[in-house]
Amino acid sequence: QLVKKSIKQGFCFNILCIGETGSGKSTLINSLFNTNFDDPVSTHFLPVVRLRAQTYELQESNVLLKLTIVNTVGFGDQINKEDSYQPIVDYIDAQFEAYLQEELKIKRSLFSYHDTRIHVCLYFISPTGHSLKSLDLLTMKNLDSKVNIIPIIGKADSISKTELQKFKKKIMSELVSNGVQIYQFPTDDETVSKINTIMNGHLPFAVVGSMEEVKIGNKMVRARQYPWGIVQVENENHCDFVKLREMLICTNMEDLREQTHARHYELYRRCRLEEMGFRDIGPENKLVSLQEAYEAKRHEFYLEMRRKEEEMRQQFVQRVKEKEAILKEAEQQIQNKFEHRMLMHQGEKLKIEKKKKVLEDEIALFIEKKANADLLQSQASVSTPVSLKRDKDRKKKDTNMLLFCYVIRRQKCVKYPHDWIYF
Repeated sequence: QLVKKSIKQGFCFNILCIGETGSGKSTLINSLFNTNFDDPVSTHFLPVVRLRAQTYELQESNVLLKLTIVNTVGFGDQINKEDSYQPIVDYIDAQFEAYLQEELKIKRSLFSYHDTRIHVCLYFISPTGHSLKSLDLLTMKNLDSKVNIIPIIGKADSISKTELQKFKKKIMSELVSNGVQIYQFPTDDETVSKINTIMNGHLPFAVVGSMEEVKIGNKMVRARQYPWGIVQVENENHCDFVKLREMLICTNMEDLREQTHARHYELYRRCRLEEMGFRDIGPENKLVSLQEAYEAKRHEFYLEMRRKEEEMRQQFVQRVKEKEAILKEAEQQIQNKFEHRMLMHQGEKLKIEKKKKVLEDEIALFIEKKANADLLQSQASVSTPVSLKRDKDRKKKDTNMLLFCYVIRRQKCVKYPHDWIYF
């Protein structure tokens, strides 16, 4: 019955692929599920890291798998890589929050709910052959408590076998020394404990992906062909692709789902409920029901709201008083300025009145002088004819006298010509 129910319902599996652009994420996913997924090529010039989720429905025989692949676009391409991991953390928390909100509903539908929580994170490490980058350590350190991390060396055919083994040991040593918790295949089940123990020793997996088929002998195999030879994807002597596929899809898929729910989601759920004020044990170490915790939190929230309302009211009253004091001070300043201007106006008015009085006195004196001048002019006009007649008579007498003298002298000069020079 359980098998039939599971087959009818189908399975849900969500994979998060983290790695720099060009590290082989899309090719590996296509190789794992033997399907060409539509994943557009990303550029190296994105300003921020974006997550692109795509869901596919795969069917093998009568088993249905709803597969969600979440790819990090632009990871590691920014100049400042300090917060490159933050969008990934936010995305994982958002999926946990969506599931929590569905759980807290009165009418839940978890049976038909599309679970988008990340079950496994395939972290692609560039095959440098030296050590992990600071970005890798920082990202895995911030994700190890939220998701099952499986480290992978992408494009492992670019380094030699000896360098690859040294690189694997170096990676595991750095992860342990920096306290990064990666996913360990479970060894408590007797049926898979032996194989899982062996596989834990192969971490991180060095993989090569390819969808191209090359003819080797009488059969076609998926491989990468180079001038010096052929790297077979499904040959365990060439890479760990088969180990990864067996551990991820066949053997431990259900354990990854259980670990996601029982470990990572429960940790997120507990932290969120504690933030909301819910507790299992009260102040006196007594068990508290959800209803009691809700009522206690509601009462606490009500008291906090009343306290904040009172603080806001006091602040409002204080601000009103401050505004009133400012207005009164402004009014007093205006009143002082008005009185000062009035005093200045009165002083100017007195000065103008004094000047006006002086001008009026000058005008009166001018009018008086003008009247006197007019009087003298009128008197002069009356006496003018007599004086003119006297002047004419006097001038006439003078003229006659001159003419008489002239005649006398003329006659004398005629009689005595030598005396003309004296004339």
